[in-house]
Amino acid sequence: MSSESEIPKPDQEGEDESSKSASKKAAKKEAAKQEKLRRRQEAALAAAAASSLSIEEDPLAANYGNIPLQDLQSKVEADLKAWTQVGNLTHELTEKEVLIRGRAQTTRAVGKNMAFVVVRAKGFTVQCVVTARPDVVSKQMVKFAAGLSRESIVDIHGVVSVPSIAIKGTTQQVEIQVSKLYCVDKAMPTLPINIEDASRSEKEIEEALEAGEQLVRVNQDTRLNYRVLDFRTSANQGIFRIQCQVCNIFRQFLLSEDFVEIHTPKLIAGSSEGGSAVFKLDYKGQAACLAQSPQLHKQMAICGDFGRVFEIGPVFRAEDSYTHRHLCEFTGLDVEMEIKQHYTEVMDIVDHLFVTMFDHLNKKCSKDLEAVGRQYPFEPLKYLPKTLRLKFEEGVQMLKEAGVEIDPYGDLNTESERKLGQLVLEKYGTEFYILHRYPLAVRPFYTMPCYDDPKYSNSFDVFIRGEEIISGAQRVHVPELLVERAQACGIDVSTISTYTDSFRYGAPPHGGFGAGLERVVMLFCGLNNIRKTSLFPRDPLRIAP
Repeated sequence: MSSESEIPKPDQEGEDESSKSASKKAAKKEAAKQEKLRRRQEAALAAAAASSLSIEEDPLAANYGNIPLQDLQSKVEADLKAWTQVGNLTHELTEKEVLIRGRAQTTRAVGKNMAFVVVRAKGFTVQCVVTARPDVVSKQMVKFAAGLSRESIVDIHGVVSVPSIAIKGTTQQVEIQVSKLYCVDKAMPTLPINIEDASRSEKEIEEALEAGEQLVRVNQDTRLNYRVLDFRTSANQGIFRIQCQVCNIFRQFLLSEDFVEIHTPKLIAGSSEGGSAVFKLDYKGQAACLAQSPQLHKQMAICGDFGRVFEIGPVFRAEDSYTHRHLCEFTGLDVEMEIKQHYTEVMDIVDHLFVTMFDHLNKKCSKDLEAVGRQYPFEPLKYLPKTLRLKFEEGVQMLKEAGVEIDPYGDLNTESERKLGQLVLEKYGTEFYILHRYPLAVRPFYTMPCYDDPKYSNSFDVFIRGEEIISGAQRVHVPELLVERAQACGIDVSTISTYTDSFRYGAPPHGGFGAGLERVVMLFCGLNNIRKTSLFPRDPLRIAP
């Protein structure tokens, strides 16, 4: 989902139509399912309220119960040092008293004198044991703990202990012997989806079917409808923590290379890329649209002598694309920089930036990658210390030798990209490479033609696992050529006059690239759908939640 202009692939229309039809049917079915579930939830809540009894008279009642609202209204300042993160509960804390907060993932009573509560926080889980003890834990407290609804938020005081047998089903291999337990906020008795169901891998579901057992499979639309619950799975916690690090590395690397972070407008006149795939709107009586990319403004920043700039921000595309890798709104990772001699200087930044990023993710995000891999198994990305670069003509030749005929002046379709990725992996041992010197006809109007053959351009795409994640190029900085190219691409030059005029005041040779954050994470983690890496996806059929 690069922020460069993307011309639809020849084979995309068929995929779009079939996906569109299936998606509409699924959406209608899901709406009916949601209404039925809503009624069931209301009935469960009413039943719970009707059957709710005050805690029996208990001399130890102060050690447990629901925290009153007034105590949650910032009544008393807390000493944060008194709290322990669930992920930090280790053997080193044995016999130490701790205070934790998390969600009651599961509860289980063992008779009237003991209950187990598995508490989860930030993807980590610990088993808490509530055992009736004189002057500490009453039977009523055990009953209260066992009756907690799943996903309720609880505060637990207790002492850390190490069980004699390894604990299955929790990340932490210690227990907490509970002395106090308070419910901060109760979840509904019946949830739309169970976290346990949403955390299952396809392999687990298939193995259960082979064994004659049917497990619940939570489909994608249901996940997205109840995204707040879906976020709570370990895989999703991992995905979005990895995404956070991608942005962090992107920013820190570029700052270290003397780039300046900028913030360009998302409300613009005309269209930033040309074409009809824009969200049009009325801007105080004037025609406007949402920016398809920060392309024009980041180039204007270069003309304003910033030298090197980057931006992390929203990008909008009104394309009717119903594929696994397209969104109507995504987060763009955009770069623009002066060029001293050659557009390979831009590719050098791409090379160093992404190799640094991949190295960091593999080293610093190992636990998050493991969490993703448990639910969505994938092979670690294969990449080289020095990124492979191939000319477009070389890629076409490789495909031709493999029996795939490609128009030498056309674009690669989705299947050709995948095939070339397979060939590159077999020949060079990498799933990350740069393909450059694309035909000019398939690139945006602001792309600089090659000096030795105007049918080609000083441009490039970057691929991961056979799919494009980055588009970049040297830009046209000569105003007369820029206007000529815009008109040739059918763009009303009057709508981009402030852009073209920027180059009339003296502009340095420059180039840049754009990537889609969600697509980078999707392909690095080997995921099959970009909606898994978008916090709240926006596609042609979804604008909520």
